Formats: sequence, structure tokens, C-alpha cells
Amino acid sequence: QKVKDPMRVLLPVLLNKSHESYDKIRAILLYIFSTNGTTQENLDKLIQNVQIESDSDMIRNWKYLDVPVISSSAAQQHKHPRRDRSSEETFQLSRWTPVIKDVMEDAIENKLDSKDWPYCSQCPPTWNGSGAV
Repeated sequence: QKVKDPMRVLLPVLLNKSHESYDKIRAILLYIFSTNGTTQENLDKLIQNVQIESDSDMIRNWKYLDVPVISSSAAQQHKHPRRDRSSEETFQLSRWTPVIKDVMEDAIENKLDSKDWPYCSQCPPTWNGSGAV
């Protein structure tokens, strides 16, 4: 049965003085895993209230294992918008078009956002599309 409000269940465990800090870290990680991440503010409040600042790297380092520790609407907005390819000719064996095709076409057309793609060189304004830059 799914827990309706995991924070309400989690807080009494975290505020209990008889539990060790490693058990509290495990409880916070279970909360993060079950909600597919939390906001930076929420994580900071949890760490500060439970007083595990010295061991907070145990939680934050899960991002290196591709666990979404911090999730926010800004992180979800960085996804590259897909082009409509329903009218294009497809091969019999191809089921889908990879995102990299959209990214490369936008790079050729110089339409990539400089915030998301800071290392892509910008074409000079006099470039007419002939030749590589």
C-alpha cells in the first residue's frame, strides 16, 4: 500500500533521539528514493533538523550513481523539445528517432540554447551555411 504522506511518517523517525544518525540517513534516502528526489530546500531542512551535516555527503553522493536526489521543475525543463517527425519517411526496421538527431539538426541551424549548450561555438553572423565552422 502506497504511503499517502511520506513526510508525516518520516518526521517522527527523524526527530526521535534514540535512533542513530545512520538509521536517520537510511530513512531520508528511502524517502528520496520513493519520491524520485526532493527539492534542495527540503533536503537542506531535513539535514539541518536531523543534525547530520557532517554526514550529508552520504546522501548527496547518490547523484553520482544517477539517483535523482535533487529534483525540481528547472531540472525537468532542460529536456530538449522533440520535433514532429510523423510526416517523414521511415525505414521498416526503425521505430523511433533518437534525440541526438534533433540536437544535431538544431546545432547545424544554430538554434541551440547557449544556457544548455555553453560549449557549442556560435556561428558568426555573416555565415551563410556553406562549409563547417
